Amino acid sequence: MSVFVLDSNIVSFYIRQNEKVIQNVRDALLDGHEVIISPIAYYEVKRGLLAIKAEKRLKEFIALCKVFSVGQLDNSVLDYAADIYCELRNSRQTIEDADMLSAAFCVRHDFILVTNNLMHFKIISGLRYCDWA
Repeated sequence: MSVFVLDSNIVSFYIRQNEKVIQNVRDALLDGHEVIISPIAYYEVKRGLLAIKAEKRLKEFIALCKVFSVGQLDNSVLDYAADIYCELRNSRQTIEDADMLSAAFCVRHDFILVTNNLMHFKIISGLRYCDWA
């Protein structure tokens, strides 16, 4: 059984009723896999919805978080993110902190990141990812 971690863009697609994303989530669950929301995605989506006062979407998001659990950050993930930062910096590559933390969360726990931003994550060694959109 694999654990699939939804990135913020995939959560947004799901809330907006993107059929392909919904079907991929459904298929993963039917195949016995677990689907969770990245703790970083939780933060990114919630802050965005609050900022634009999207109350209806915020309620949908909160309901979604009751269906799919939200992953938890711990020091081992933060330490691993710091290692990724140093590795990328030494190779003169960078990505946003949110992406680095999401990648560290997935690699540290051997989860698969589900994202629509494949280009952001291809430079992270050991990260398994896919695009359900």
